[in-house]
Amino acid sequence: MKTLVCFGDSLTARHEGKENPQLTEKLSLQLPTYRVVNAGVSANTTKDALKRMEKDVLAHHPYFVTVLFGSNDAAVHKKVALNTYKENLLKITQLIGPDKTILITPPPVDESLQPNRKNIELAKYADAVKRVSEETGSYLIDFYTELYSKPHYKELLVGILKDGLHFGEAGYDILANLITEEIIEIESNKEQKFD
Repeated sequence: MKTLVCFGDSLTARHEGKENPQLTEKLSLQLPTYRVVNAGVSANTTKDALKRMEKDVLAHHPYFVTVLFGSNDAAVHKKVALNTYKENLLKITQLIGPDKTILITPPPVDESLQPNRKNIELAKYADAVKRVSEETGSYLIDFYTELYSKPHYKELLVGILKDGLHFGEAGYDILANLITEEIIEIESNKEQKFD
């Protein structure tokens, strides 16, 4: 069975009142041929992520790894400089291997509920993710644009905490669907190459 590791911060880790992390649960249902491992740790930045790559990601011999960091890196109280964030993502992608890495841009926030995060900053971090994807040839899911382009995006950011950052069911449905679609597309492209 192929292993998919979901590597990230609290947005990857959250249970939202359920028994298992929401993202893992939804992906396990949508991708039944994969073993889905949740390697999300709350409050992590890309600096923290690099320290736990071996144990939490590489040790699982993943077929694919989703990488979703940036909400903390871009936050006022945890700030990781934009160029450092980009360098960290480059290192993470190189360690995993670009052909296995699915980079995900950090989502927007509801600024009225989030004193430490601004969408104008998050957009810059999302752009850095896109640049890393282009430079390394790794896969990309533009979660930021996907959510921000919806007129009612703030409604999608409502989770148990109601903090404008940690989303609930609706947000996880969108994220899980984007990941599933990406993996199915990558796999069908791989099959076409070998046909």
